[in-house]
Amino acid sequence: MDTVYIETSIVSHATAWANPDPAIAVLQAHAKRWMAEQRPLYDIVTSQLVIDEASMGDPDAAERRLKMLDGIPVLPANPDADLVADQIVRRSMMPASARIDALHVATAALAGVQYLLTQNCKHIANAHELPRLYRLLDELGLSGMLICTPIEFLGGNDDDT
Repeated sequence: MDTVYIETSIVSHATAWANPDPAIAVLQAHAKRWMAEQRPLYDIVTSQLVIDEASMGDPDAAERRLKMLDGIPVLPANPDADLVADQIVRRSMMPASARIDALHVATAALAGVQYLLTQNCKHIANAHELPRLYRLLDELGLSGMLICTPIEFLGGNDDDT
């Protein structure tokens, strides 16, 4: 069974109260649907980074996020994650302010997962940077991971067209 690393944005969107902004509401619906329909089809893992991020903010929201993460195996810390994240930032694939996002990529890639699931398209699933990021991971001997959003698993819209 393929392994999917669940990044914080998935849990945040899947557990948040309905947002009045239609764009965010769609992300929330996709995250919830992925967790309901696709999660059973994969081995799911996360990291201490996700646990730490999910613990921040509003206590009620944090409790919902942590409840969703409960029982998901946490990848062991890998000392090489800092080195990989540094390369991502140094090569301007992500800004220094998004180093935690680079650490998500590094942690998942070093763990050998097949998919990193995220809704963070600003830094992680950024189509402009993904080709460069995949080349870097390949150069580091970490190729094979796909960075995806829930909709890529769900196949688009709900109709059959």
